[in-house]
Amino acid sequence: MSLPVRVGTLVVAFLAVVGGVFFVVIHFLLAGPPTVDFAAGVTPGQPVSITLREDPQNDVTNHPDWVSYFIQDPKTHAWVHTTLFQVPAGSRINVTIYGFDGCTPLRNPFWGKVTGTIGDVEDVNGKPVSVLNSWSGCNVGHTFSIPGIGLNVAVASPTSYKVNANLLCGSSPCAPTAANPHTTVTFSFNAPKTQGDYFWQCRIPCGGGYLDGFGGPMQTIGFMTGQMEVVS
Repeated sequence: MSLPVRVGTLVVAFLAVVGGVFFVVIHFLLAGPPTVDFAAGVTPGQPVSITLREDPQNDVTNHPDWVSYFIQDPKTHAWVHTTLFQVPAGSRINVTIYGFDGCTPLRNPFWGKVTGTIGDVEDVNGKPVSVLNSWSGCNVGHTFSIPGIGLNVAVASPTSYKVNANLLCGSSPCAPTAANPHTTVTFSFNAPKTQGDYFWQCRIPCGGGYLDGFGGPMQTIGFMTGQMEVVS
């Protein structure tokens, strides 16, 4: 093989390797779940409504046994597998969360106390509560917590051991119907008046099969941890 041919072959091989690395970086390391925009077209200060749900499993990823949050797109009303969303600065944020997953005792009872919401309460199936004691009954599935603004809401689970053990929704998206036992949690909070990014996470150790339950879905964007972006 002549020198020019060998050089050409090496160049082609090098470019193929570089292209492969570029593909991996773009499609696996930098790619992530989409951001649902609740700020587009909203007048500053105008309230917005956000609807989420948490399912005991999912049918849309390569981790079907991972518990996961979903967010409803305000325009299409489709359920999006993501935990990233944008809200307008200074607006009242009205949140509805459908809780389909079973109960898990909180490691720290602090996470059962409602903080940072308007009135420091949440409504569980229409009933206002300020604390959910996960040790007194089968009643907490997950939490929705944004430490940066002092927000913590315990998301109630279907409140019977029979339902939690045998009748949980088995395929996603779980529909909030009588056929799928669930709770409906509603609350409101005020978004910060200045733009910024705010990390949020479930505080239940919901990573089954991982050390202390803190791995897997609990630490993965798109499942049980995410980010609220405040824009102006």
